[in-house]
Amino acid sequence: MNQKQRTLSAERRNKTILSVVLAVISVVYVMTVFMVLLNSFKLNTFVKTDTFALPTGEMWAGFDNFIKGMTFGNYPFFKSVLYSVMITVLSTALILVCTSMAAWYIARVNSLFCKALYFLCVFSMVVPFQMVMFTLSKTADSLPLPLNTPWTIPIVYLGFGAGLAIFMFVGFVKSIPLEIEEAAAIDGCGPVRTFFNVVVPMLKPTMISVAILEIMWVWNDYLLPALVLDINEYRTITIHIQYLKGSYGTVDLGATMALILLSIIPVIVFYLTCQKYIIKGVAAGAVKG
Repeated sequence: MNQKQRTLSAERRNKTILSVVLAVISVVYVMTVFMVLLNSFKLNTFVKTDTFALPTGEMWAGFDNFIKGMTFGNYPFFKSVLYSVMITVLSTALILVCTSMAAWYIARVNSLFCKALYFLCVFSMVVPFQMVMFTLSKTADSLPLPLNTPWTIPIVYLGFGAGLAIFMFVGFVKSIPLEIEEAAAIDGCGPVRTFFNVVVPMLKPTMISVAILEIMWVWNDYLLPALVLDINEYRTITIHIQYLKGSYGTVDLGATMALILLSIIPVIVFYLTCQKYIIKGVAAGAVKG
């Protein structure tokens, strides 16, 4: 066996090992969702004692857990769904508009301020939210806005979600030939028209990718709404699930699993539908430039 054949054999072996490792990791992640699915159809007692068993026979609860979870307490479940949808849509739209404009400015203006701003945004990606949550909440409270409502909490999401979006947008804008924007300026377009008529259409792949990532983050977030929102008046799905408690802190695990399943199904379907755009956007934005 010559050197070339040995190299090809080693490459095939490495690919096989990597495929096996990734397959095992995928099974572990899928198993968590599968366990939620199984236990959402079990009676509460058997969720605790027979967690890994199939919901058959006396364990079977049918759709009682779903009905119990949606009717628990005096706060309507569909109201929580409405607030989650509202917060997710508004936050994502605000992040896309503001960060795309900021990224275009950073990529085109070669100044020390823009470079420092860009590196600060990139640095914010590695800072855990738990490190800044109290500072962020205090800063939000100091603003002359009622930030404890679903209509204004997107401002807080913008502050913490801008790092990833700007990082991806800047990478893509740098790959756009400057001559295209110069031609638009010669034709009489000002900065605003150049951005919305020329740059935004070319940003579409990265915009879709950023939108998907931000939607998944905001929809599943629990900590920030719990810190900022008036939870007696406004509850997202994640907060609603947290309130499935009885007296002395007892939790109906069957109903909890049922609501968790209802909350993750839209995200899973949305991600599976749009995952190809994530790959395209990351390849077009974060890699180029």
